[in-house]
Amino acid sequence: MSMIGTVREKPVRRVVGMMSGTSVDGVDAALVEIGGSDSRPEVRLLAFENKPYPARVREKIFTLFRPETATVDKVGYMNFLLGELYARSALSVIEKAGLKPGDVDLIGSHGQTIWHEPRPCGEDGFPIRYTVQIGEGAVIAQRTGILTVSDFRVADMAAGGQGAPLVPFSEYLLYRREDAAILLQNIGGIGNMTVLPAGARPEEVYAFDTGPGNMIIDAVVSALTGGRDTYDAGGARGARGRVCQELLELLQRDEYYTQPLPKTTGREHFGVQYTGEILAWQKAHGLSDDDLVATVTDLTAWSISAAYERYVLPKYRAAELVVGGGGSYNRTLMGFLKRRMAPHGVRVCVQEDLGWNSDAKEAVAFALLADRCVREQANTLPSVTGANAPVVMGKISLPGRR
Repeated sequence: MSMIGTVREKPVRRVVGMMSGTSVDGVDAALVEIGGSDSRPEVRLLAFENKPYPARVREKIFTLFRPETATVDKVGYMNFLLGELYARSALSVIEKAGLKPGDVDLIGSHGQTIWHEPRPCGEDGFPIRYTVQIGEGAVIAQRTGILTVSDFRVADMAAGGQGAPLVPFSEYLLYRREDAAILLQNIGGIGNMTVLPAGARPEEVYAFDTGPGNMIIDAVVSALTGGRDTYDAGGARGARGRVCQELLELLQRDEYYTQPLPKTTGREHFGVQYTGEILAWQKAHGLSDDDLVATVTDLTAWSISAAYERYVLPKYRAAELVVGGGGSYNRTLMGFLKRRMAPHGVRVCVQEDLGWNSDAKEAVAFALLADRCVREQANTLPSVTGANAPVVMGKISLPGRR
């Protein structure tokens, strides 16, 4: 039987899921066991690790976010280098679980997004949407000896979707409830919300990017400290400051917050130039550093509550908002968010309150997506991405025979 056929036949599969987000912190790797039914999979986390990118590699990745510096040779080199780093992360988390590569059936790797354009341009007569995730799956497969699935987003975009967000598919499988509407909010570099109505069918689920998550906070802190700090640890700087209402109201006018669904965003919109304008405003108005950090932190909290008011509340009144991602560790951000959601009667909690792991959530999602891919089962929600049909996402790389 073929390698893919062998995996398909197993009632329980061991899968490594890997994710590197817009914050470019490093590689999250989760090793899970997946069993149960297709509609209600049972997932058990065996091990999780985060491997930070070497500082030099992280700097090189950031040069790929700008078209003028993302030359084809640099993109090609980094694609293969990240394949090597992801392979090491996969092998490391397998070892942490006390297992060997031969004990693992599959790897699912999202890769590192360097460009994502979900809006059709139509420049040459076609409604072209495009996206670039790097971290070569063939390298991962060869270094680990494990069947690897990568480059997920492109299949959804080929079907007319935005290629994002993808995690809501796994959230629907794992978190939906019959008796209450639940919101799942990831706060990574970008914030994104998944809406699970009570007793939801797949076509009733929807999700979207709420706006910047940690991205602007991180960029501001890095600029203010000359790169010494890359994020506001625990929200300490934000806690010392006071929110500047004038700047907050200015930032709230960004057109992204009122765009219709489906919608996604990224560093292309809220990246270097956007942060530069904020820093210029600070300098012109004499705003203190701590007040600036507090303000952009509250912007993230506001963007989430405003998204709930605009896109959810007219349809569903949620009971709970479950926060995951790095932003869940920012106590100032969580405090702002709780205060903004309290008038709506929405309880704000974190993944750990439900027995899950905030850091591992997205890596687990790509383990599930990869598992569905090799079994030729759709792993998208068109109601979320705007695609014209469900598709099987992922490109499969087979390791060489050893």
